[in-house]
Order: sequence, then C-alpha cells, then structure tokens
Amino acid sequence: MKNILVLGGTRFFGRKLVDLLLEEGHNVTILTRGQSGNPFGDKVEHIIADRSDQTDFARKVEGRTFDIVYDNICFSPNEAYDFCELFNGKIGKLVLTSTLSVYGADGKEKYETDFDPYHYEIRLGNKEDFTYGEGKRQAEAVYFKYAQFPVVAVRIPIVLGEDDYSRRLHLHVERIAKGEPIGFVNMDAEMSFIQATEVAQFLKWAGITEIEGPFNATANGRISLANLIKMIEEATGKTARIALVGNDEIISPYAVPTSWYMSNENAANKGFQFTNLDDWLKPLVETIAKES
Repeated sequence: MKNILVLGGTRFFGRKLVDLLLEEGHNVTILTRGQSGNPFGDKVEHIIADRSDQTDFARKVEGRTFDIVYDNICFSPNEAYDFCELFNGKIGKLVLTSTLSVYGADGKEKYETDFDPYHYEIRLGNKEDFTYGEGKRQAEAVYFKYAQFPVVAVRIPIVLGEDDYSRRLHLHVERIAKGEPIGFVNMDAEMSFIQATEVAQFLKWAGITEIEGPFNATANGRISLANLIKMIEEATGKTARIALVGNDEIISPYAVPTSWYMSNENAANKGFQFTNLDDWLKPLVETIAKES
C-alpha cells in the first residue's frame, strides 16, 4: 500500500485515477481548492488549499511525506518550482500530467525527443504569463532541473469521455445535430485522442512502474477531422455545416492548421497496452449523439 497525494482528482480522469488507487487499497489524499467538492467522502483525506499560493500550500502540507504524488494541475514554472521547494526530500516520485501541446503542430508524428525539457531555457512566471503549451514546457523543465525525486511527465492529447466537463466533442455533436455551423482550418489534419479511463490507467501505471522522464500516452491510431465529422454525421443523421474560419461561426476547438499527433511507442515498449482509437471513438460519438 502506497501513501499517495493527488493534486486535483475530483473531475474527469483525475477522479478516475483516484478511484483506481482506492480500488488497489492505497492511502489517498487529494488536494483541491474545494470548488468541486469531494466525491469520495471519507475514503480519502481532503486537503483544501490553493497550490498557486505558496504560503497556503506550504502550511497545508507541512510535515507531510508521500510515496507518490500525481500533479494534475500544474500549469506554470512557478508552481513547479514551489512544489520542488516544498517536497524535495519528502516524496518518492512525482507524476506530472503534461500535454501534446508541448510539441508544435507541424504535421509530423511527435516523439518524446521532439521536446527536450532537460535543456530548455527556464523562464519563471505564473500561469497567466504563458500560453498553455509554453506553461507546460516550462513546468516540465523546472521539475526535471530542480526536483530531487524521480519525475515522469505524461504527455497526453485531447482527452475524450462521456463525462468530459470541457464538452469539446459534445460541442461538435450538438452543433451538427442542430444544423449549426462549425469552423475548421484544415479538415485533412489528423489528430491523436485518448479516453479518460485510459489516462487514469496510464497515470497509475507511471507512478508504480520504475520509469522516469517524458512519456507520450495516446490511444493507438489517429483520425482526420474530416472522418471525425463524417462519424458524427452518421451518428446524428445530419449533414455538418462546415464553415471557413474567419466568418461568424463557432470555431472548433479541434481547428488545427495541420496534423498533430504523437507516438506511444516508448511507453508501449515499456509494457503499457494502449487501446485502439477505432474500437471506442465511434461508440462514444454514438452515445453522445443519443444524449443530444
């Protein structure tokens, strides 16, 4: 049994991660701002704190040690640096949730070596000082430079699931079902996706497995935006109204200019078995369509 801290953990794949850890009998503590409540009740210890407030964060975790920490809510180098200051010498391992966004979209399949956090120039700052992708690049760079504990940076693409609070896939289904336009840049662009349950399984695996460094985590396969829209059309029985970006349409959150996907070869070679995108994406779209 491990003593585990999860930063975040009350929504989407973070909640699924906590469920998996509890099922295995681990002692789990979650740390959140308290805005989403505690869906686990007395099965976990719940620390309410703002991790971006170093004084508050330090006070709430003073004297605590953990075997594994899962950091799902780090978006800036300052947050990563403060974490290292607080937890160096006090934890056994950190698993950072990172992102495909650390890689530029240039149409090429992305491997871990396409972004090297070990030699990246660090610029300290808060979340609002960076784009999402740059904030994650900086956070990785800080952790790999200043952490005195093993670090795994799990780089994931867009996460899908019925309970996705961002409702990005839902947006596409709902607008097409209603005959409302949606804007894209390049319908031939191919993208990676992963399901929320799979993210949770991978994060758990990354924590208990003797691995370190950056790891891509994505379902096997990729899909073009054109084929994704065709899948939604078949599920809704409606023809999509695709508009050119720049008009008054709602722009798709998937409106990338060129293909943007990653390889999971590194993690697969270490023993993690990924799902196939073709096996679950269509059923998920059909489920969302029925709900819509």
